[in-house]
Amino acid sequence: MSLEKDLHSRSNSTCEICASTENLSVYTVPPKFDENTDHSALICNVCLSQIVDADKTDANHWRCLNESMWSEVPAVKVIAWRMLNRLKSEGWPQDLLEMLYLEEDDLKWAKATGEGIDEEDRIIHKDSNGVILQAGDTVVLIKDLDVKGANFTAKRGTAVRNITLVDNNPEHIEGKVDGQHIVILTKFVKKS
Repeated sequence: MSLEKDLHSRSNSTCEICASTENLSVYTVPPKFDENTDHSALICNVCLSQIVDADKTDANHWRCLNESMWSEVPAVKVIAWRMLNRLKSEGWPQDLLEMLYLEEDDLKWAKATGEGIDEEDRIIHKDSNGVILQAGDTVVLIKDLDVKGANFTAKRGTAVRNITLVDNNPEHIEGKVDGQHIVILTKFVKKS
């Protein structure tokens, strides 16, 4: 079966966040990129648009997390944790956050995008033009880079898709070039 069919089966063709039955699609939760049932959720367009664009967040829509946060699906729990953290200034999400339990690996995954980290403690990755990078972005190399240990040069203009951010260093990102997983300095890339 395909991933989408598996998710429809698991969720009874409803959004795994708000239980809507309309405009459903597969969402693989960043920074995971291997599409599988643990890393993906079936969600509606309303949830998706608010997850990816914080400016569109409607706090009342997310009251549905009171139910969905109890899911056994890691991807759904990670989405719930991130959205509750985004909304915690509303008051009611703080109570839910205190009840929500994530395994250590899932909590690390939830924190990987910086959601739930205070602004002054957040590590922000910026490209050569000062544009903020996020996990999953595509960047383009702006200079030829010699890749240490791999004996090749990553050419200027090469697109690096689905980047991951190095947790503790705002000047480093990771991605694949010519099938090799490499660390790249942010000053040598621009967001595409």
